[in-house]
Amino acid sequence: MKPLTYLAFDYGTRITGVAVGRYPPGRAEGAGTVAGLASGPDWRAIEKLLTTWQPDILVVGLPLNMDGTDNEMTVAARRFGRRLDGRYHLPVYWADERLTTASARERVEATGVPRGRRKAALDTLAAITILQAYFDDLPSASLDHPRGPTHE
Repeated sequence: MKPLTYLAFDYGTRITGVAVGRYPPGRAEGAGTVAGLASGPDWRAIEKLLTTWQPDILVVGLPLNMDGTDNEMTVAARRFGRRLDGRYHLPVYWADERLTTASARERVEATGVPRGRRKAALDTLAAITILQAYFDDLPSASLDHPRGPTHE
């Protein structure tokens, strides 16, 4: 079985956190951040990440309300995912990211990251948390995906 490379995004209008990992073994690590531009995502920076990591699959965090309903950022993240699909023609999967930012914030504060570097660390750690949770939900015995790419 050939491991697949995943690139995950914690989409934000100002900063998007990015994580990378291979499955198997299913371990996510940080790949940095991408700054947002007035015109939208910095597609050049995203393209550079795709060139560097050569992912097979993209994962976008879906920021749902606690009751599972959409909010303004849900709509923006879905648009971002559709644009990734349209530009790069790679499978895009969605991952529920409820509570990932809160969890990442606690971890960043606990590690003593200097204040000026907390936002980038927070966004990267949120992307890592999203991808790791996605990996943890995949069946360990196979590379089959229990859910197909979502094009909404």
